Amino acid sequence: MRPALKSGLLPVWRDRDTLQIGVDPRRAIALSGMSGAAGLIGLLDGSRDRDQVIAAAAERGIPPATSERVLALLAAGGALDDFPGGTLRTLPGPLRSRLAPELAAASLAYRDTDGGARTLARRSTAVIELAGDRRITGEAERILRAAGLSRVRPYSGQWSGPGPTLVIVAGWLGARERAVCDQCVADCVPHLVATAREAIGEVGPLVLPSESACLRCLDHARAGHDPAWPLILAQICARRPDPPACDAVLVAAVAAQAAAQALLAIDQGPAASAAVNGTLELVPPDFRWRRRSWPPHPDCTCGPLTRPAARPAVAETF
Repeated sequence: MRPALKSGLLPVWRDRDTLQIGVDPRRAIALSGMSGAAGLIGLLDGSRDRDQVIAAAAERGIPPATSERVLALLAAGGALDDFPGGTLRTLPGPLRSRLAPELAAASLAYRDTDGGARTLARRSTAVIELAGDRRITGEAERILRAAGLSRVRPYSGQWSGPGPTLVIVAGWLGARERAVCDQCVADCVPHLVATAREAIGEVGPLVLPSESACLRCLDHARAGHDPAWPLILAQICARRPDPPACDAVLVAAVAAQAAAQALLAIDQGPAASAAVNGTLELVPPDFRWRRRSWPPHPDCTCGPLTRPAARPAVAETF
């Protein structure tokens, strides 16, 4: 294990004695009494193990006790990574460089102390399948591949081998897209719905079969509020507008949000996604995402074995 300052955090001096690691107060920590230990910071690049760092600092006149104290403070403040050297050695140089921003961001966002190694391992084994509108899925695929997912492929509907981690179903949500969602429920395959229509973007629900609300649960809920919904739904399944009212900005925003929720499900587990038992909705022109809760519906045949407690049925802006 080789200690390194978290990538993406810039060391800056607040005064001659106080070093701040990071700029934004939501990420940064400040260490006082650093005037005599500034040389230690340059050694924290992941090229040395802990003992080598302390020995190299001693050669620069920094007492071992001081180095130990600074390392402990950095670790306690969440500014230090211990990235497994073996993980880096398995990556070709160009790939390591390309993924460096992804690993740095994941390490900061998830407060990991392994430099993103665990995130990289999860993404390297994940399988994402894409179905529906190519404008959305194509952009989502580009983002997912840039984030380190190599196994992103078109929806197959065949689960004879290792099944996908997640299916993203995008588009109008007519008969074709709903058939994919129904098949995923039947095969117990997690899937995420993403739509951009009528100048409104929606991402969700993220369906965990037998655990959370499915697309049919939402239909039951809508029918409870609008008795005409079943008739409207039948027409939605049969027809779609031409052209669709989804411009390039809306498509990109929906694709990015879908990719973000998929990555969160991979990195932290599906339950971490705000799209479980909910939809994330974007209504231009204000472009503020809001969350709407959709708990599992008791009349739906998807039959969750355990119905998780629903989030409050309010819109949350973020």
